[in-house]
Amino acid sequence: MWQAPPAPVSREWLPVLDMPASGPQNRWTVLLRALLLIPQFVVVWVLSVVAFFVTVIGWFGALVLGRLPGFAADYLTAYVPYETRVTAYLMLTVDRYPPFRFHAPEYPVQVGLRPGELNRLAVLFRIILVIPASIVQGLVEAGWWMVAFISWLVVLVLGRMPQPLYEATTAILRYRTRYAAYLVMLSSAYPKRLFGDEPGSEPDGPVSATRPLVLSGAGRGLLVVFILLGVVSWTTSSITASVDSDDNDDEVTNPTQHVMAPLVPGPADRAAR
Repeated sequence: MWQAPPAPVSREWLPVLDMPASGPQNRWTVLLRALLLIPQFVVVWVLSVVAFFVTVIGWFGALVLGRLPGFAADYLTAYVPYETRVTAYLMLTVDRYPPFRFHAPEYPVQVGLRPGELNRLAVLFRIILVIPASIVQGLVEAGWWMVAFISWLVVLVLGRMPQPLYEATTAILRYRTRYAAYLVMLSSAYPKRLFGDEPGSEPDGPVSATRPLVLSGAGRGLLVVFILLGVVSWTTSSITASVDSDDNDDEVTNPTQHVMAPLVPGPADRAAR
């Protein structure tokens, strides 16, 4: 009996991150990494302020046009890779200093973005839709930074980043890039695949060390550890802020000030009594 051929499977395109494999690093640049990046921090801060206003204007434009206006897409597709290159250098995944320019095709860290058509409803509720991804991104990054000093010491002693740590860190970088691209409407694809890709997911074969990003068991385990540490970090911060708020209760004369207290049970109820 004749059967209709199966419908072609559409593949959702996600922003990509291409990086070289983990390699030797200059211990001096590792030792002074944060100091070396001070000029870049200033530049990224200025660019991020501009990106905020461009995104706000682009949001209104996307609601009308169903896509980002050209000027917004051009700026944001340059800003997101720039910020990613600086973050990759800060997180010790590469040893080459990021250049002070938007377009750097020779730099080992490359970001692929394809701005296109957007769902107007998803644009309208973007700030709400992105909350789960924001929580995931915040937790895993908080966990990474809790052990950043240990990671720095390991890279400083070994002169390179161990492969499991490299896999977990690049997975965080890629998710961060996808999160940023979705937030600023450069992509309609929701950020996903924090734990990497399946082997052979690139139909034409591997493109770089992170495309496809195939994590080992140790790399996935480190990501889980980072998430758990992020939960601990957030919980500790909330408890500390709550205790500090309680200590100041006697000095607060306006009960409405408790509206700004951390979102943990207790302080507001006690204030009401």
